[in-house]
Amino acid sequence: RSQDEIIFSYPGLYATAVYRVAHRLHRMGVPLLPRIMTEHAHSITGIDIHPGAEIDESFVIDHGTGVVIGETTQIGKGVRIYQGVTLGALSLPLAAGDQFRGKKRHPTIEDEVIIYSGATILGGDTVIGARAVIGGNVWLTESVPPDTRVVMEAPRLIYKTNGTSVRSTEGELA
Repeated sequence: RSQDEIIFSYPGLYATAVYRVAHRLHRMGVPLLPRIMTEHAHSITGIDIHPGAEIDESFVIDHGTGVVIGETTQIGKGVRIYQGVTLGALSLPLAAGDQFRGKKRHPTIEDEVIIYSGATILGGDTVIGARAVIGGNVWLTESVPPDTRVVMEAPRLIYKTNGTSVRSTEGELA
């Protein structure tokens, strides 16, 4: 209803603002403080953005609780994400930390992508192409071409009547 409502009532804006300052400090090589800043914002908002992530302008997190954005994630212009989205790394073998430190482990999200609630996108080689739409609860470890829509298949509802017969939404007896 107003700019004040957005500024004071949308946790995504707060988490992103803290990230922007922490990211600059991170790029300057300031130790520890950038992580402390983003972890503090995480404790307040439930949004975890690593200060090493690269996030371009016009980025929006709506209903952001549970959002995780990993250290080597790259996010283009005009990207929108919703609650529960994870932009993370694939599991590493034990004792592989030094081997992968400083390497790209998190996905790249190109310009004007929308990622809906609960989506998980993993891996440093995973690229979500420009203007793609990633539906809710989608799990991706592979790249998606530009202008692509990725959605889960519709669930099949099963109804029980009088505890005996079961019918699915397609009408057959189960």
